[in-house]
Amino acid sequence: MTPWQPHPPNVLANKAATSQIERPCGWSLRCWLRRGGTHSICSRRDEPSDARGIPNTVSVTLSEAESRRLVSEHGVVVSGFVTGETTETILDALKTDKSVTYPLVVKLCGRQIAHKSERGLLRLQINDQQSLQSACDELLAAAKPSDGNVELLVSSMVKGNRELICGLHNDPQFGLVVMLGVGGVLAEAIRDVAFRLAPITETDAAEMIADLGAQRLLGEFRGEPALRRRDLIDVLMALCSLGAAHPEVHSVDLNPLIIVDGRPVAVDALVELTQ
Repeated sequence: MTPWQPHPPNVLANKAATSQIERPCGWSLRCWLRRGGTHSICSRRDEPSDARGIPNTVSVTLSEAESRRLVSEHGVVVSGFVTGETTETILDALKTDKSVTYPLVVKLCGRQIAHKSERGLLRLQINDQQSLQSACDELLAAAKPSDGNVELLVSSMVKGNRELICGLHNDPQFGLVVMLGVGGVLAEAIRDVAFRLAPITETDAAEMIADLGAQRLLGEFRGEPALRRRDLIDVLMALCSLGAAHPEVHSVDLNPLIIVDGRPVAVDALVELTQ
C-alpha cells in the first residue's frame, strides 16, 4: 500500500468550532504506553528513543493541520479550521468558510514544531480582524529556519466543560492498541483509561466507554447534555479504520476531544508515521 501523503491545504466545512491549545506531551497515548500505562500489556520503556522521547522507529511526525485532515478523512469529527501560508491567505479563507467564527485561536504549525505553547506559537481569544492580522504576522515572523515548512492554522475557540483523550498505537509486539480516557488538567492524576487490542467491534467500543470510572462526567453535566455515546463509538471505530488502512501509522493522539453539546469533537490531533 502506498503511504499516505498529505494533500494540499483545504477548508473543512465543519460546524463545530476549534480548540485553543494543545495538551502537554506528558499526557498522550505515546507517553502513557511508554510509562507502562497498559499494565505491562504494551510497555515501551525499553524502546530506544531520541531526545524528544519519540521512538526511533518514527520517521515523520505530521503537523497538526496534516493530522487533522488525515483523521477527518477516516470519520473522526474535527473542529472546523482554515489554514494558509500567509496572512492574506488566512483572511481570504475566513471570508469563504463561515463556520470559523470569532473568537479565534491562531497557531503556527509544521512537522518540526512539537510544542506550540512552549514556544509561544499560538494566540488565543482573537476577537477582530485587526487582532487576527497582527497575530498571523507575529507568528510567521517567529518561525525559525529549523522549523521547515510552516503554515498558519486558525480556528474558533471551543466551549465545553468535559474533555476526553483518544488514541491509537501500533505496538511492535501486540499490534494496534486503541485507547480512551478522561482528559483535561487532572488526566494524569486520575488516569481513568481503557484499552483494547484492535480491531475492535462496536460492542468493544461501547464497553471501553463503560469501563471509564468517571461515568458521571458522561451524563448530563453542569447544564450540558449527556455524551452521545454513539458518536464516541464512531470515533473509536474511525481510529481502527485509519490504522487498518495505513499500516505506516505509528500512533494517533486526539487530545483533547471536547464534548460540545454532547458530541465529542477533536480539537487537536497528532499523527506519527514510520518507515
